[in-house]
Amino acid sequence: MKIAGLQKLTLLDYPGKTACTVFTWGCNLRCPFCHNAGLVTETFREAMTPDELYAFLKKRIGLLDGVCVTGGEPLLQPDLIPLLEPIRGMGFHIKLDTNGTQPEKLRQICESGLISMVAMDIKNCPGKYAVTAGTDSISVEAVQQSVRYLMQQAGLPYEFRTTVVRQYHTAADFAAIGKWIRGADAYYLQSFINSGHLIDDSVTGCTPSEMRAFLEIVRRDVPNAALRGI
Repeated sequence: MKIAGLQKLTLLDYPGKTACTVFTWGCNLRCPFCHNAGLVTETFREAMTPDELYAFLKKRIGLLDGVCVTGGEPLLQPDLIPLLEPIRGMGFHIKLDTNGTQPEKLRQICESGLISMVAMDIKNCPGKYAVTAGTDSISVEAVQQSVRYLMQQAGLPYEFRTTVVRQYHTAADFAAIGKWIRGADAYYLQSFINSGHLIDDSVTGCTPSEMRAFLEIVRRDVPNAALRGI
């Protein structure tokens, strides 16, 4: 299991819960605005072993409610389920972050009973997915399968979210996204913030007024949509 980092406390990553965040290494996308670019472009450096993670969590029983598992793309890790079993056994709720490109693995982990919530990225409207994700090898149909599964079958709390970048997103894109995920339980437009560790340092965010305008477009089809990070 390739654990590349641990944030010991977060009040933001797991809605309504006090949590820690585990970062897995490696991703099949190359989003130019990725704020965890080191997990994608650099050689893997182990931050801790699973046993070290378990030892940390045992000391946090009763103090933390949940564990967020993010990346990179966690579903690329072949031993993700074995990693999560002891964590769930300690009583922690587990939230999975995913890019949605692995629908069968997403189904498997949702049906394992180990996770309590899924947060899935919507990179852009289907027609601009490859350029926004930074790779031509992406299967938009796989992403669409994951969206349908979460909305119609998974039976778990979920959220979709889009990091809004001036160079990649337009009003027309958000109109298309809204139609694509019409009726979703939760959808967030996230303000892009330059972490200083990007794949492309030239990308920029949008103004609060632009973000609000995009939100109003999305709300035509996703009334529960909201802004995050504004």
